Parts: sequence; structure tokens; C-alpha cells
Amino acid sequence: MKDYMYKENCDRYPIAMAYVPWQQFDGISDNLEEAYDIGTIFPELDKPFKGRRCCN
Repeated sequence: MKDYMYKENCDRYPIAMAYVPWQQFDGISDNLEEAYDIGTIFPELDKPFKGRRCCN
């Protein structure tokens, strides 16, 4: 494996930037068994993975 030497000073760049949207509390799921299956009791956090790729 080739060893790459970076000549730039990486200390001046931020490590990461986060985008965190405001969330509204809409309550807890009524069906706790279904909530357990999807992994959250908060319906607004149920964001299923669609499996799409980011490139063509």
C-alpha cells in the first residue's frame, strides 16, 4: 500500500460540520411492539433506509 505524505497543514480545517434540524415532539407511538421493530418509540424519528446509492 502506498504511503501518502500530506504537505498541507490539516490543523486549520474543521473536523466536521453537522446539520441538525429542529424536531417537534409529537408524542410516543401507540403500538409499542411495532415501535420496537422499527427501533424507536418516537414516530418522527422513523426514517427507513431506502438503499439508494449516491452516484450513477
